[in-house]
Amino acid sequence: MRVRQLTLAAAALLLAVGGPAGCSGAPVPARPPEPVPVSAAPTAVTGDLPPYDRAGIREGGTLRWALDAVPATLNVHAPAATADSALLAQALYPSLFRPDRHGRPVPDPDYLESAESTPPGQLPQVVTYRLNPRAVWSDGTPLSVADFTAQRAALSGRDPAYTAARPAGYDAIDSITQGADRSEVKVVLRRSCAGWQNLFGPLYPAVDTATPAAFDRPLTGATAGHPTAGPFTVSGYDVPGGRVTLVRNPLWWGETPKADRIDFLATPAERRLDALDQDRLDIAPITTAVDRASAAPGSSGDAADTVDAAARALRRAEALPGVTVHRAAAASLTQLTLNAARGPLTDPAVRQALARSVDRRRTADAALTPFGLAPAPLGSHLLAGDQDGYRDNGDVLGPVDAGRLLDRAGWKRPASGGTRTKDGRSLVLTLLIPADSALARRTADALTAGLASAGIALRPVPVPAEAFVPGHLATGDYDLALFAWPAGPDPAADQRPVYAKPRPGPDGALEPGDNYGRVGTEEIDRLLDRAAAELDGTARSALLQEADTRIWQLGHSVPLYQRPELVAVRDDVAAAGAWGFTRPRFQDVGFLAR
Repeated sequence: MRVRQLTLAAAALLLAVGGPAGCSGAPVPARPPEPVPVSAAPTAVTGDLPPYDRAGIREGGTLRWALDAVPATLNVHAPAATADSALLAQALYPSLFRPDRHGRPVPDPDYLESAESTPPGQLPQVVTYRLNPRAVWSDGTPLSVADFTAQRAALSGRDPAYTAARPAGYDAIDSITQGADRSEVKVVLRRSCAGWQNLFGPLYPAVDTATPAAFDRPLTGATAGHPTAGPFTVSGYDVPGGRVTLVRNPLWWGETPKADRIDFLATPAERRLDALDQDRLDIAPITTAVDRASAAPGSSGDAADTVDAAARALRRAEALPGVTVHRAAAASLTQLTLNAARGPLTDPAVRQALARSVDRRRTADAALTPFGLAPAPLGSHLLAGDQDGYRDNGDVLGPVDAGRLLDRAGWKRPASGGTRTKDGRSLVLTLLIPADSALARRTADALTAGLASAGIALRPVPVPAEAFVPGHLATGDYDLALFAWPAGPDPAADQRPVYAKPRPGPDGALEPGDNYGRVGTEEIDRLLDRAAAELDGTARSALLQEADTRIWQLGHSVPLYQRPELVAVRDDVAAAGAWGFTRPRFQDVGFLAR
């Protein structure tokens, strides 16, 4: 599930390009080593979860887990939802499928005995779920067709009174009925939905979704009338105090949770390394703590200090006694977005020349190597490096030299070299980057050095999170922008809003929606729509590759890399790390037997 809204929560999601970063402190060299061909570059590995054996995890104990803040709601579809809402919901609510390490949905037997869909080409598509008959809400009520029906009503978009984000697929549902018994649910879709496994995850009880009034209530799980159905249940929800306490669910039917209790503690990024050092946390994402270390009081905030502070923070994290820093490529696609509605970038030839001029290998090296990660450049707008069907399509731009394209477009290079000009104007482009981010700064330095060789000058513009989306991306006040979109299990549906052709609004002006590149084609829209409806995996993959090829050729954006993900875990804790596409199996997370 991904919520796309122009809010601070959305800004934080988009700016995750800087969140999980850190640096070695080494400056980007003026003359870097010769880049290796992108095709020879390593592939990103999403997630770093060490293997474990449940038998070696002891019973009991309290885990201390860092949150950014106690969320205002556990309803991941509500406007106030955050990443912390999603994390807590994973411990408390059913998801019929779980993503594996490659992002593929697999049935969760705690909730689902089986699920079958009609074969490709057959309409209507009918999905038959066979629920685990032991699965019950915390008030003892079995999971049932009523919960499915209410959630579809809330998320289909048919009733505007629901103030909800609308994940793909719910609007395609025609009917939901009970099957042979209360454990069987039949869902009929009027059009094929390739991502049907992503529906009803998480599934909420009907009492919390059946009416707009119920849906809009703050969902904290701490009061009567908010049933849950996970291995844990809520025993305390203290927003001002910054603590959510989960305890074992006495009605849980699956494997007994190893920990007695989990305390989720609101711990600002700038305090996380101290909290780990003082043995006040067991599990803590530290990407933001490392990347934005220069934002701490007393820092100058200039480019060199940003990089140096991040390097010092990473070294400190790695030296914490009794703590291991797990690192991996996140399920997040960092890209350089080109604003096709402004200045020189309105010319497709200039966009194509710029895309050809970006040295993705060098950029990935500058961004990822300081974390001990493979400098794996990203070559797809739609898929992460270890998702099924991933392919680097950058070579579709062809062998035409970027300089020749710019020459033909009228942007000439002075005889002495330097920045190109046309009609007295220099080819200088602004580059929007998250403020105080070492990763963004290093990436910007690498891009600036690389594009200078083609005669394109960049002027980095650091912008704080609260202004990045509403003040710049949404209004078009930028030339180039550096940020990340999350990679999900249903790339066609998940990424379509990013590349959808802008349409005229009521006043005739184009409305970009989530397409901050402000350019698209009917063909790309059709390819993504077909992929979203294609149930045959091979055919769907071919459509995704064709769509990605067209996005490359359009000059919408340049994929760069998957951002780093850093998670600090105390050495006596098992079943925790950098999860990537996967998610915690909360009943397994606990302390190693001594």
